[in-house]
Amino acid sequence: MIKKLIFITLLFIGNITIAQVKLQGVVKDSIGGALELANVIAINQETKTLQSYGITDQDGRYRLSLSKNTAYSIQVSYIGMKTYTESVSTNETDLTKDIVLQADNALDAVELTYEMPVTVKGDTLIYNADSFKNGSERKLEDVLEKLPGVEINDDGQVEVEGKVVNKLMVNGKDFFDGDTKLGIKNIPSNAVDKVQVLRNYSEVGQLSSVTNNQDNVALNIKLKKGKENFWFGNVTAGAGSSPDNELYLIQPKLFYYSPKFSLNFIGDLNNTGDLALTRRDLRGFGGGFRSPSRSSGTTINLGDNGLNFLTTQNNALEIENKLAASNFSYSPNSALDISGFAIYNSSRILSREESFVQYTDSDLGIPDEETIQKSKERSNQGLLKLSASYKPNINNQLDYDVLGRFSKDVQTQSLFSSVIGTTDQIDEVTPFSVNQNINYYYTLNETNIFAFEAQHLIKNEDPFYNALLVNDPDNNDEIDPNNRDAFDTTAEAIGFVTSLDNYDLGQNRRIKSNQVDAKLDYYNILNAKSNINFTLGTILSRQEFNSNIFQFLDDNSEFEPTPSITNDDGDLLSAMNDTEYNFSDIYLGAHYTLKAGKFTFTPGFSIHAYGNKNSQFGETFEDNFFRFLPDFETRIQFKKSESLTLRYRMQNQFTDVTRLAQGLVFNNFNSIQFGEPDLQNALSHNVSLFYSSFNLFNYTNVFARLSYNKNIDQIRGLTNFENVIRTSSFFNSNFADESVSANGRVQRTFGKLRASLSTNFNYSKINQFIQGRQSLNERFTQSYTPELRTNFREAPNVRFRYRYSVSNNDQGSSSTKFITNAPSINFDAYIWNSLTFRTDYTYSNQDDGVNPSQSFETWDASLSYRKNEDSKWEYEIKATNLLDIDSRIRNSASNLSVRNSETFIQPRFISFRVRYEL
Repeated sequence: MIKKLIFITLLFIGNITIAQVKLQGVVKDSIGGALELANVIAINQETKTLQSYGITDQDGRYRLSLSKNTAYSIQVSYIGMKTYTESVSTNETDLTKDIVLQADNALDAVELTYEMPVTVKGDTLIYNADSFKNGSERKLEDVLEKLPGVEINDDGQVEVEGKVVNKLMVNGKDFFDGDTKLGIKNIPSNAVDKVQVLRNYSEVGQLSSVTNNQDNVALNIKLKKGKENFWFGNVTAGAGSSPDNELYLIQPKLFYYSPKFSLNFIGDLNNTGDLALTRRDLRGFGGGFRSPSRSSGTTINLGDNGLNFLTTQNNALEIENKLAASNFSYSPNSALDISGFAIYNSSRILSREESFVQYTDSDLGIPDEETIQKSKERSNQGLLKLSASYKPNINNQLDYDVLGRFSKDVQTQSLFSSVIGTTDQIDEVTPFSVNQNINYYYTLNETNIFAFEAQHLIKNEDPFYNALLVNDPDNNDEIDPNNRDAFDTTAEAIGFVTSLDNYDLGQNRRIKSNQVDAKLDYYNILNAKSNINFTLGTILSRQEFNSNIFQFLDDNSEFEPTPSITNDDGDLLSAMNDTEYNFSDIYLGAHYTLKAGKFTFTPGFSIHAYGNKNSQFGETFEDNFFRFLPDFETRIQFKKSESLTLRYRMQNQFTDVTRLAQGLVFNNFNSIQFGEPDLQNALSHNVSLFYSSFNLFNYTNVFARLSYNKNIDQIRGLTNFENVIRTSSFFNSNFADESVSANGRVQRTFGKLRASLSTNFNYSKINQFIQGRQSLNERFTQSYTPELRTNFREAPNVRFRYRYSVSNNDQGSSSTKFITNAPSINFDAYIWNSLTFRTDYTYSNQDDGVNPSQSFETWDASLSYRKNEDSKWEYEIKATNLLDIDSRIRNSASNLSVRNSETFIQPRFISFRVRYEL
């Protein structure tokens, strides 16, 4: 089936390509100077529609793809020039036509009937959304996928020229600052007029000339006329059935925009698996916060003690989601902007996963393990952000933000292991955090700028863990008799009572973090080509960690064990922790920027005075030292839209309190750790090379990134196994860990056909220490993803994609190789101006070269009807998992094991939906 689809697709695309000719030439001014970024469009004289467009390159060249034997009106425009219009008829051969534009002071004398699909104004790319729509679009994401140079990556993030978009605005107002998914998946496509890509974006205009914003990309969505001062959006309701549940779906999406005020509301209540935001999205939702010390060379890890849920939200048997999100902005006057958002997300998930785990260094006696995990997951998460920006004049700007987040997560899990039998586990955590920052920017005069940035974070985490294991003191278990004492030895060493029928174990933890991060910058503009920046900053961090392990006895009393486990110094470990960790960094930095022709050089350094102190069990461990950290950047700007950037940075990395705490801690019942209070920082060398080119002359978009990382004195784990029960501690390794990664994409548009090739290569070398033996873990992964897609306005569109990846893992005495082949095809058609048909099919095959290959297929489809584009009502039938597959296959490798997993998913179901447009 897939081979036939590929053949039909390629044949269809080939016929389209053959049926075209090229019109090319050069656009000049009256004295013969080449005009770069002139707009050239071709309007079909018979259909009166825009068929092709182009933008001239630095030599004034343009190129259009046109149909054979067709009459066109060619229009050429350039700011300050009279618009040129000429009729051209094509035949069977390519045409060449040079064009001369004349100066015109009356810029509004000629009004073009058709807008350019893409225009360039400085660092801003402007896409006319209607030029890329064919009627099948429903949300902003559908439009963005069709824009040249814009991609939606596998994580659902928007990428432009290989850079992730980190800010989304609507009519210049922040839309849920810090995230783009909510916007692209919910803003209705029929409200979008223009998509503005703001490259080299700076939120502080005063610093735009003295800071490097090359990696900053923002999107601004311009709404269509008539959308201001009125509510718009849609409400969707649906119902259906599956073998196990009655299905429901309610999704209101409401938007209001005026020059001074905006208000948005997005709601989602369903058990169909539709996701507006995943738990991972919400946890990474920073609300646009930036660490003032992010460029200082110091990184300190405060840790993440949330739950590690068994599965992702789209890989489960049952899924229920509730989302309520609101965003607002208010500008009472030109100097003050107030904005904020509130998000509440709730999910209920039932999941099942079966795995075969093969541990590394099998010659050390670690048995292979088969597991069956069943999990019920409940997660409630909330975020609240308020922001204010005050700009009384161009020389002053004051910003304040506060972001609060809370959650209550519970996971109840049943695990069967072929080695240790059945275990029931409960994880609970109710953390909260409050993050504030205040920034002030002051321009003294044309050459002197000051910037103060400060951030304060309070974080409180309280994970609770309970595990119930079946004990078998008489050795009557049904599992492998060679492994029947797998947990007994560990339990006895910890000090648990081993004569009971069950091990009922518990652990309380609390981690409190309080951190202040502040810096003062002074920028001196020496001349038009250079400036110098001095920085004085500090990081002050305090963490408190308390934990205790206990056992529930038959009378429900709590027994606190006394372990017989010792550390490397021979000291007995405790089942409790009471640790305080204080960290300080005071630093002074200097950076010099010089522009010389196409080159921009930015060498710099920072000098740090570090202080570390942790106190536990009546002892204090302290370390104070200085460190010099250099960095530099060189950028070559070949053209306005082509550059090459080389960066180097030396960084100091500091760990969190949980790795310093000496007492025993359960990660779970079969993974126990204890820390090392004398841990030192790790030092890393980071080198990256990034190339980017966006050529509107030949519609080619290229980006490539190469990076190298070397970690010295990296904190590594010392792991010892008792069968599959592992105990880990930490130390600073004398063996350097290294990694190299390279990725890139080439995209080329040929008329209505877009072709692209994405590649990704990763190599890592990690030293691991198991059973007291050092071994080298090497991993090399490579993937190739070619893609072809069409973008017709009045014909069906197809997207064919093929992903091929190879993962080689050499882990101690064992090695594995995974090969994945995953072709997919997406098809959408807008028929009779009323029907929209969409379908997507993916086939995935995974092969390890030893066992029989494993494969699974996914196929979804939908058919919707609306009377015409202006109709308020739309009716849709949507089918999910049409092939009714039971599970998805996944192979993965970590430092300690190789895992083959089968994750069970929702069955086939069909739902009926009604959408009403406001």
